[in-house]
Amino acid sequence: MILLDNDRLEFRFPEVHEEARCRIEFQRTLRIPDDGRDYPLPPGLGTFPLRHLDDYASRLPDAWRNRGGVLAPMYQAEALWISFRSRYPFAVKVATGKICAITGDPWVDRLNRDPQDYAVLPEQPWLDGYCVEKGVIRQFVAVPLGKGCTAEEQLTGEAVHGGLQVVAYPMKAARYDEMTAAQFIECRNALYSSAFSGESAMGLAPGGRMKQEVYDDPSGLDAWDQRRGSRCFISLVNTGQWMAITGERPPAEPPTARDYAAGGLPWFDYYDGDARALVGSEKLSELKSVAEQATLSGQGPLPDNGKIAVPRVVALGKAPASFGHLQSVEAACK
Repeated sequence: MILLDNDRLEFRFPEVHEEARCRIEFQRTLRIPDDGRDYPLPPGLGTFPLRHLDDYASRLPDAWRNRGGVLAPMYQAEALWISFRSRYPFAVKVATGKICAITGDPWVDRLNRDPQDYAVLPEQPWLDGYCVEKGVIRQFVAVPLGKGCTAEEQLTGEAVHGGLQVVAYPMKAARYDEMTAAQFIECRNALYSSAFSGESAMGLAPGGRMKQEVYDDPSGLDAWDQRRGSRCFISLVNTGQWMAITGERPPAEPPTARDYAAGGLPWFDYYDGDARALVGSEKLSELKSVAEQATLSGQGPLPDNGKIAVPRVVALGKAPASFGHLQSVEAACK
């Protein structure tokens, strides 16, 4: 089952194991400059608000009502990262517009090992973007669906799904109990209706480069209970559409990376020396970034995209991993 609790998705599988549960949240963050430099991890600026689509069914198109899930608002060119919290092992697939964020392949309802198209929890504490090289991702950045910029449109030529898709598969109970006993694991969308225009729907495109590893699965496909996966769609709309659908004001715009760096506030780095990183996707590495698309389309340079100096990098290890990059800047400044 999937529960929505305080703007977080909680996946629970009591029929598999009493401990089989994980939390996934979508963090607002700085959009890092798309200047060819590999930046450290930006901070978490709070979770995106999430609302059940069913609560606003009368205001939504049939396609959205049929697929269900949750709704979230994003400003154009705003960035996000995904936080994973779990002690129980999970294999989690993430797609944008039904394009796998790790391999660039079309969505399929199963796990693949060659190449690996999923993240392994709890080893993987977060995912900030598309896995393009070993140790490098390109940040998830929101753009309007239908303009040709999303990963979905660049790879398929169509603007159909948008948003995010997440599926979680728990580890088989027998394998988990085996590993626990042996002490081998650590505790640690096109939108359409008479009321709304198609440009209200949002998708994700690759942004700036960031240092982040997506870890290899040490357990193998047989460890995961693929009969009991749960999937959730996260539909993205712009802030005006959010107000029209929910009647709520969207969050304030996040600060720019330049403003944040000028304040001397921390960025982050995470390293797990025991884990092996995936090599990255050639398909995803060839996608045009948001800044490149803006230049090619004649819109000029992407706003707030100038180079910045990173004043302070805080090293994170396994102990704080389950808490994301850090839930508040204040915690990092103490």
